[in-house]
Amino acid sequence: MTIVEEHRTEIRVQDTVYRIEVAAREGGGAAGEDRWVTVMVGGAGPQEEPVAEGRLDMDAEAVPALATVLSDTLLAFAGRGNARNGRRRSADRPAQQGSPWSDELDAELESRWLAGESVEEIARRFERTPGGIRARLPRVGCDPERRGAYLPIPPSRREGGELG
Repeated sequence: MTIVEEHRTEIRVQDTVYRIEVAAREGGGAAGEDRWVTVMVGGAGPQEEPVAEGRLDMDAEAVPALATVLSDTLLAFAGRGNARNGRRRSADRPAQQGSPWSDELDAELESRWLAGESVEEIARRFERTPGGIRARLPRVGCDPERRGAYLPIPPSRREGGELG
């Protein structure tokens, strides 16, 4: 087996030092050619007494799913629910909430708004929150207060510089 990538982290929390070592290696699977990841965890208290110890070997393709499961499980066990990154999220949140917008999605948003669709209809279609849709509408030039309308051109940008 050949190690192809390694990461080591050591962190002190009060008088306890925790270590996490992650190594990606080739040839750990049954076929001898798969890429595997080993995670080793350790922790020692102020008198060097062990407070954490373990090793987990997994196929590299399983890392994202296991990272989510371990994180959620440990946070739940610690009494912090299924918080991610310290924030609580509703289990029934829209699938695309927080995802980046593409030029194609912006064009479709503009088109649907100008066709007269409601914020709620568009939010369902894009799998986002109504608040997210309202916040995005001005970025594509649409007026979130008037269904089917563009934002007005401010006087300073009108032809001839009219102010009235």
